Amino acid sequence: MPSWMKLNLSNSASPTMEQLIFFHDHTMIIIASITTTVMLMMISTLKNKLINRNLLENQFTETIWTIIPAILLIIIALPSLKILYLMEEIINPSISVKAIGHQWYWSYEYSDKYKLEMESYMKKSNKKIIRNMETDNRLVLPFLTQTRMIVSSSDVIHSWTIPSLGVKMDAIPGRLNQISMMMKKPGLFMGQCSEICGANHSFMPITMESTNMETFLNWMNSEKK
Repeated sequence: MPSWMKLNLSNSASPTMEQLIFFHDHTMIIIASITTTVMLMMISTLKNKLINRNLLENQFTETIWTIIPAILLIIIALPSLKILYLMEEIINPSISVKAIGHQWYWSYEYSDKYKLEMESYMKKSNKKIIRNMETDNRLVLPFLTQTRMIVSSSDVIHSWTIPSLGVKMDAIPGRLNQISMMMKKPGLFMGQCSEICGANHSFMPITMESTNMETFLNWMNSEKK
């Protein structure tokens, strides 16, 4: 749940988000080490009036401070490429759902096994719900099930995003983009359109409910009726 002055990333609810958090921590350690080293070198240089000019113009020293940054870039790039390929891989999805962006709401289609369509509008704010984040029709999906989201738009460019799942995909008119995801646990996961799509851009939230398979099938049967 979002809160003021929260510095950490939201808790992960999918394997993809777990890997993104690990990569973030890995990169931050490297950046903090580089920043600390450079700061100490600058302080030492400012305090030392008798700088050894032979050291600064030494060929071996120049070679070292050229090779070390290259090695650090490789250490950062390899896990980044791994996560990028994992996010793009579609692994035998059991369920496919189509999300279509409109100005300014989302519509969903369960078109692979059940012919179910619904529109998801933002609820009016009250004390019982999170302001500007709850919708009248939630996207319901089972956890521990590989799911494929097909994202498109009917008017302008939108972006279907749920931070706790590590999912962000642009919805482009006339084009179908797809992304794979799997929830590890039941719960309520929220997001918003992450593309500036017009005057009411901030009023088209995404609310997804993760349930077990039995509850999901019962919900699908009740919606069909």
